[in-house]
Amino acid sequence: MKDEMLELVREWLRYAANDLFTARHMFEEAHPKQTEISAFHCQQAAEKAIKAYLISKNVEPSKTHDLDFLCQLCIQYDPLFQTISAAASNLTPFAVAARYPKQLVSGEAEVKRAIGNAQQIYDFCIEKMGGELAGEE
Repeated sequence: MKDEMLELVREWLRYAANDLFTARHMFEEAHPKQTEISAFHCQQAAEKAIKAYLISKNVEPSKTHDLDFLCQLCIQYDPLFQTISAAASNLTPFAVAARYPKQLVSGEAEVKRAIGNAQQIYDFCIEKMGGELAGEE
């Protein structure tokens, strides 16, 4: 991977990590728990991690929040992305609905699952790009 592209991938992953941190912080540290905003940041973390993977494959990611669609794009490069498709499906509704009143109510158990799903997707994408992120090609 070219240096310029590698830096872009790393920047997308930094943003993904920040979203994951924010999701955890707003759920675990804020009182009362900020479930909707935590769920939103979980979706955002997963979206950015998946888009980082696509960029690493020299694919311009679509301007979409549909993680199912993005996973299908990734499956073209690595069929193992199918293993995170359920986690992606669980997170997709949080992209928009979690940001508006009475659109989506997120309970604590659902948000804990969303945090786990987001972490799974983030870790999976990092693993898939491991060699490239370490400077190997």
